[in-house]
Amino acid sequence: MKRILIVAAVLSLAVIPASVSAWGNTGHRLIGMAAVRGLPGELPAFLRTPGAAAEVGELSREPDRTKGGGQPHDRERDTAHFVDMLDDGRIMVAGGPSIDALPRLKSEYDAALIAAGSDVDDAGYLPYAIMDGYQQLVRDFATWRVLNAAEARERDPGKRAWYREDRIRREALILRDMGYLGHYVGDGAQPHHTTIHYNGWNRDTPNPEGFTTSRQTHGAFEGAFTSRVARLDTVEAAMAAPALDGFDLRARVPAYLRATLTQVTPFYVLEKAGGFAESDARGGAFVTARLAAGASELRDLFVLAWRDSADDAIGWPAVKVAEVEAGTADPWLAMYGED
Repeated sequence: MKRILIVAAVLSLAVIPASVSAWGNTGHRLIGMAAVRGLPGELPAFLRTPGAAAEVGELSREPDRTKGGGQPHDRERDTAHFVDMLDDGRIMVAGGPSIDALPRLKSEYDAALIAAGSDVDDAGYLPYAIMDGYQQLVRDFATWRVLNAAEARERDPGKRAWYREDRIRREALILRDMGYLGHYVGDGAQPHHTTIHYNGWNRDTPNPEGFTTSRQTHGAFEGAFTSRVARLDTVEAAMAAPALDGFDLRARVPAYLRATLTQVTPFYVLEKAGGFAESDARGGAFVTARLAAGASELRDLFVLAWRDSADDAIGWPAVKVAEVEAGTADPWLAMYGED
């Protein structure tokens, strides 16, 4: 129910379009586009095009556009956009699970929240959405690798035509799944999506610095303000260098969300100081830094998923990607199927 309050606050502002949610259309588009435009040459050529960047940018908005489908759709999807943490990384309450020690499964996470007295709908499960999206993309890339290699080697015209058609289908799915992953990674760069202070400072907690408790805070920041100040060139210029060594998905995702959590108090300090006024450059710099953090992380996850896919096995009976690419395995049954 609490996210409904955000929507209500947004709708109360005449200057903010009714369609704004999460980063807003501008923020999500820019994160997706900048990430794809930053891909290195090792990724397939179909991804390194202006069209692919634009497509992922548009598809990065999709998880917001599909909200409100009813139950169980909304329970499984709408709560994927956030995770409400305390300052120490505990989720919702002091006895809640820690972002640094998440249970293996979301069902176990829900059980831990219930045991701590939290409502599972209020806590959010953004880290699981990011991990799930990454793993899906690895599978997509593994399938594409097999189809691409098989198409290049296949001598039977009928089989080669099927490989080509299925590769094209997979490319569309890859762009879609890159967009979905991009949305959740983008949400993870927005400080309000990582904290109990998600829409004004939480009124049930101490507020010694007198931060705003306005229920218009969240929507006004990520919607109209971001749309006004954010630009693709400045986001790209602010992106970090790739960080690809020592990758561990279950460690990387919590670390990323923790880094965003550290920006919650700076946001409220800046808001109190008037940093988001139209004539103040500090607010624009804050938005640019957050969008660049999301785009940098997303770019890296795209590259890491591509690399991980080389060691994968796909289809049934499973065939190893490396063996198909080396020409030592025939993937026809694994890809086309026997029934």
